[in-house]
Amino acid sequence: MKQNTLRLWSAVHTWTSLICTAFMLMLCLTGLPLIFHDEIEALLDDHAWQPANPDGPMLSLDAILAAAYANRPGDVPLFMSFDTDRPVVNVTSGPTPDAASDDMHFASFDRTSGALVPAHDDGGVMHFLLQLHTDMFLGLPGMLFLGAMGLLLVAAIVSGVVLYAPFMRKLDFGTLRTHRSRRLKWLDYHNLLGIVTVAWLLVVGLTGVVNTLANPIVDAWRNQSLADLTAGYEGSAIPTPAEMASLDHAVAQAVDAAPDMTLQFVAFPGGSWSTDYHYAIFLHGNTPLTSHIITPALVDARTGAFADMREMPWYNKALALSGPLHFGDYGGLPLKILWAILDVLTIVVLVTGLYLWVVRRRAAPRDTRQPAALHPAPEQP
Repeated sequence: MKQNTLRLWSAVHTWTSLICTAFMLMLCLTGLPLIFHDEIEALLDDHAWQPANPDGPMLSLDAILAAAYANRPGDVPLFMSFDTDRPVVNVTSGPTPDAASDDMHFASFDRTSGALVPAHDDGGVMHFLLQLHTDMFLGLPGMLFLGAMGLLLVAAIVSGVVLYAPFMRKLDFGTLRTHRSRRLKWLDYHNLLGIVTVAWLLVVGLTGVVNTLANPIVDAWRNQSLADLTAGYEGSAIPTPAEMASLDHAVAQAVDAAPDMTLQFVAFPGGSWSTDYHYAIFLHGNTPLTSHIITPALVDARTGAFADMREMPWYNKALALSGPLHFGDYGGLPLKILWAILDVLTIVVLVTGLYLWVVRRRAAPRDTRQPAALHPAPEQP
């Protein structure tokens, strides 16, 4: 590689790393407990809840919806979801169909009795960490900003891989010069851990970028892929709860249209995950991979007539797959532990990279060699 090209890649690597390092450290630190989000919540949950009638019949979805109306008079339903390990239906409601997330109310109902189920504590540390990790409490601008930091991380990774071979050509892979200076010792640890974690961090970084685009992706799906289903409804108002057809009938049609899939959640008219005139009934596959890919069936919310079932476009599938992959949710606890180990190694890489850059800056008047990089931080020995 020519010297000028080497300097260019080194500059790209150094400055993209420097700009995003603080935010990557924040994401790694907050992401570590979020990997074990389910396990931590189960450990902290002191509610030994049991259904009122464990062996009794399940209430209809319309009955659960009526219980939700009674619990929140004046609210309209936004989403309905279902627990996988207990007979519980969750209903998210709000003052209007397009209510902001801060105005939404989440309630869980026992499907054997219609009674309220004690809620988990959504205002604790885990909720704080999730919000900080997702958007830094800034909403969409915060998400897009973190997405930009993720792209800088990808640029730092790619440039680091390009630089690794020429800078390490005189050393065997895995060499740790612990008997040399402190800077060289940490440089070797930094380079080794950086190249070991590079594939994982590239996957997590790219899926993180996709996750930050969730709102634009959903808006594009709603405004483009479902645009033809709203033809003929121009001028019609969003149906009120009293005007909506039976939810049970709508769900039954969706399940009949895809008997090999499982009901996941329902989006009501007017929300971001449906049109202004349809129930959007989402179903997912039954394999470890397809369980994260959802397919919506659209049912006219006023008449109950089946409208269409269509696969989500590729960008929605990418969003659906990126979330679980980002947090290691595909392989149970063993994969989560692996994700956590790699997360800790990445924190070490970032901290040592920052240390190496500071040391080189201090030594700059006496040292004219290439600047230290941050990830994977290859540097000429």
